[in-house]
Amino acid sequence: MITLRKSSERGYADHGWLKSFHSFSFADYYDPAHMGFGNLRVINEDRIAPGTGFGTHGHRDMEIISYVLEGGLGHRDSMGNGATIQPGDVQRMSAGTGVRHSEFNHAPNDTTHFLQIWILPDEAGVAPGYEQKHFPESAKRGRLALVASREGEAGSVKLHADAKLYVGLFEGDERASLSLGERRLGYVHVARGSVVANGRPLQTGDALQLTGESSVELSGGQGAEVLVFDLAR
Repeated sequence: MITLRKSSERGYADHGWLKSFHSFSFADYYDPAHMGFGNLRVINEDRIAPGTGFGTHGHRDMEIISYVLEGGLGHRDSMGNGATIQPGDVQRMSAGTGVRHSEFNHAPNDTTHFLQIWILPDEAGVAPGYEQKHFPESAKRGRLALVASREGEAGSVKLHADAKLYVGLFEGDERASLSLGERRLGYVHVARGSVVANGRPLQTGDALQLTGESSVELSGGQGAEVLVFDLAR
């Protein structure tokens, strides 16, 4: 079964300094039909105004991935990590028993545009952890590059969750496919551009939920940057 979720159907919040689209129920946006998909709990598409950001706040028992599309995202946490996440970087923070962090756009003029992704961990109470890696455009051009996985395969960041995240860039005749196991779920999110996924044309912000499908098939990209999740049911 394939379910299309249009970008316009997502939740939306405008806080002035932050504009955010919610693929699943989050904060003041509640939709009982969209509480998550498998162990994927959150995809927020956030835009942070210059010189603003999220003040220090806490998380527990969640695998949190930040994927920057434009600008820079300054990160500091209670584990002692401090970094700026740039386009092409994948940051993984395991909240585990508890972590506090802040995220800021320190640029004076430019908006930070990024995806905040939450995945439920396999078990509660793991030690908090942090990892950040850069995946160049060449690694994602015309293919699905593995950027996060439970085993840290192929140089991906390591998750405490039964999930894999792939990212690909597609233009024109470039095509890619990803096999899904019999009891796996697939989720396709178009971060920008347009692409055809399993025969469905998708635009920026659109998503496909795949249940009982054997593969994800991508083609016909136009400036497309696509995230594909292989998830536990």
